[in-house]
Amino acid sequence: MAKTLGVGIIGCGNISAAYMRLAPLFKGIEVRACADAMPAAAEARAKEFGLRAMSVDDLLKADDVDIVVNLTIPSAHFDVSMKAAEAGKHVYSEKPFVLSVAEGKALAKAAAKKGVRVGSAPDTFMGGAHQLARHLIDDGAVGKITSGTAMVMSHGMEHWHPNPDFFFKPGAGPMLDLGPYYVTNLIQLLGPVKRVAALNTTPAAERTISSQPRAGEKITVETPTTIQALAEFESGAAITIITSWDVWQHGHSNMELYGEAGTLHVPDPNFFGGEVRMTRGAAPVKKLPKWEHPFGVPNQDSHMGPVANYRAAGLSDMAIAILEGRPHRCSMEMALHAVDVMTAILTAGEKGSWVKTSTTCERPAALSPKEAGALLAKRKDDGSKDKKKKKKKD
Repeated sequence: MAKTLGVGIIGCGNISAAYMRLAPLFKGIEVRACADAMPAAAEARAKEFGLRAMSVDDLLKADDVDIVVNLTIPSAHFDVSMKAAEAGKHVYSEKPFVLSVAEGKALAKAAAKKGVRVGSAPDTFMGGAHQLARHLIDDGAVGKITSGTAMVMSHGMEHWHPNPDFFFKPGAGPMLDLGPYYVTNLIQLLGPVKRVAALNTTPAAERTISSQPRAGEKITVETPTTIQALAEFESGAAITIITSWDVWQHGHSNMELYGEAGTLHVPDPNFFGGEVRMTRGAAPVKKLPKWEHPFGVPNQDSHMGPVANYRAAGLSDMAIAILEGRPHRCSMEMALHAVDVMTAILTAGEKGSWVKTSTTCERPAALSPKEAGALLAKRKDDGSKDKKKKKKKD
């Protein structure tokens, strides 16, 4: 069996460049083609990254494409993924991979019929910071987690995204757009969710774009932009989750988990790295000793400074899992449960009552530093410095 699976990307918007740029870091995958409803977008990305630009239909028929990466807008995820599965291709989708439990189950049925796999972002939970948090929880460093908070708040996407309209349509909003990072990380840390309650609000019915090239244009808001939720996990933990695009400034940590023996401060699960801090009892918070995890090493500059960005790690893990015949970490079951949790939160906010989840899942396997390193492709210059030093000594 081949050691590398061919990847075809459908959807050549902003996020596609990250996948195309970072995929070569990993084993098991090779991006070979791209497609978009707007052929010019596919042509531009193909030229930029040395790929084949194709129509969607031709990409789905391509013999050298084993996995379709679905980077279309959320409302198109289900239809595109279904077409890929029905064409006999494995599917890896951006989040959320579907917008309802019914869609997820239909996709699962189609994939099973064709004997293909479905995976979904986010894969940031595989990052060094979040795997350290997982390691500490699994080792009982702060005792059983009983409660906590997860908060992602800003003043919206219209201030930086060139075409922010879809963020304010049904199927998006802060819960379905940013919530997947937080809910997925909570699931990998604590396990599945039992039931949720929520309060949804939409303070502004209209937003004004301040980013270029459409500064000054108005957007009609069609989905809640502030959601305050409470999630009860099957483990018994009660976690407050707030997602909002109506906050100019706040002082909350991204994620805090309170255990029977201490507290764990977890950095933003929208990123792979960051600082994990822990307390024991009433002792002051201290920075933990450095944990050498490959997916926590900064490899990209940003407006916040150096960050760790290993997007496509989940795709690589899925490809290698297919080749090895083992479960992949960014599983359809976990992604479906995350969608179940988030849509249940939105429903609870509409109804003003508790809503039970209708799915469950297993926590994905933890990703140790050694296992993460095994996903990385060997660079051409690996060991070159050591070889030069050895040559000089000789």
